[in-house]
Amino acid sequence: MTSNKDKEFDLFITDLNGNLRGKRLPASAAGKVFEEGVKLPRSVLGFDFWGDDVLDNGLVFETGDSDGVCMPVTEQPIPVPWAEAPRDQILAMMSNPDGSPFGADPRQVLSAVVKRFKAIGLTPVVATELEFYLMDGESDETQRPIPPVLAEGHGRRLTETDCYSIDEMDGLSSFFAEVRETCEIQGVPADTIISELGPGQFEINLNHVPDPMLAGDQAILFKRLIKGISRKHGYSSTFMAKPYADKSGNGFHVHFSLLDEAGDNVFDNGGEEGTDILKNAVAGLMHTMADSMLTFAPHMNSYRRFMAGAHAPTCASWGYENRTVAIRIPESPCVARRIEHRVSGADANPYLVLAAILAGALYGIENRLMPPAAIKGDAYTEADQELVLPNKWDVATEMFAESDVLKQYMGEEFVRVFAAAKRQEQRKISERISDIEYESYLGLL
Repeated sequence: MTSNKDKEFDLFITDLNGNLRGKRLPASAAGKVFEEGVKLPRSVLGFDFWGDDVLDNGLVFETGDSDGVCMPVTEQPIPVPWAEAPRDQILAMMSNPDGSPFGADPRQVLSAVVKRFKAIGLTPVVATELEFYLMDGESDETQRPIPPVLAEGHGRRLTETDCYSIDEMDGLSSFFAEVRETCEIQGVPADTIISELGPGQFEINLNHVPDPMLAGDQAILFKRLIKGISRKHGYSSTFMAKPYADKSGNGFHVHFSLLDEAGDNVFDNGGEEGTDILKNAVAGLMHTMADSMLTFAPHMNSYRRFMAGAHAPTCASWGYENRTVAIRIPESPCVARRIEHRVSGADANPYLVLAAILAGALYGIENRLMPPAAIKGDAYTEADQELVLPNKWDVATEMFAESDVLKQYMGEEFVRVFAAAKRQEQRKISERISDIEYESYLGLL
């Protein structure tokens, strides 16, 4: 039996790809960590997806691969209930050694945008909706998605779409019971659980919080707990954007509103259409959406979600109670008037998704932009094709790297480091020969 003195904790930061990087320490070190933090090379945050240095990002040889300081962002460790041995976790954020924010830390990027809202007397209220696929545990070995078998009294493999199915959730009741219990333990405000459009695909909505950084923390914790509890129950899980070529992709929808210093929703004008500030925000989101695409779709696989009729938007568009658009104004009580941003995949970094959305909205508000007419029908056919979103990874990377607006609102250091990581990942993948090339050409040419 493990004694309390043997207990450990993970301290981690979230790199630009959304992968967790850090150290495992003994419980006895917690007091020192909360007081002094933990040092890690600043280049860690700019790793490529596979954890390799990106030499073109300016953080390695040019700085002597210098350290940053990772300070906890919570007041106490957070339990990890699914761990075999007792363990806690501590979320952290990296600063430069002099205490100034490190601009390539995704949480610092979000923090800087939130501070700009605070400076004009506004507080963003944010809720996230993350989709994921639950898979057979063998998927980890085969490296191919295999739909799961329902456990409780069913024995049926999920091979077909059964959207909003209660039967599917009944067959996975032990898994979801532990998910909800762990969310409560970790302070993750889980709300509705929905069976989605793919076999074994689910969505869990997290409640609104008036703190975007906390919302980002909760999304990171949620993604980790889903993967941990899945393994505990003999399953595998993925937030990959498009694990099945012919099935629904995993989306990451974000709802947000803005409160003034009196606590009133500045999007609410007492009617369904919302205020001019809401429309300013919509226009800013549309203006920056193409440049921000790399934050919403950061990986090669991400771009498989974006095709007509696939429930992922292909153009910068908006409308009221319309799920074909990129920016939806949901039907709701006036006091809850809000924007739903429907572009991002679940494979994206939550901090960067929130930062890019809020930066776009702020750009529109500060410049008093106004959007075109709202789309009332099918956005796939009616949207302005001049507002089409980039559907190729390399194109999105270059648009992001050249965006003056993103450099202004999200920071030049962040733009430089993230673009360098993506270019290195593209270069590595281009050097690999795919299975279909061998299958098609090797014996015939």
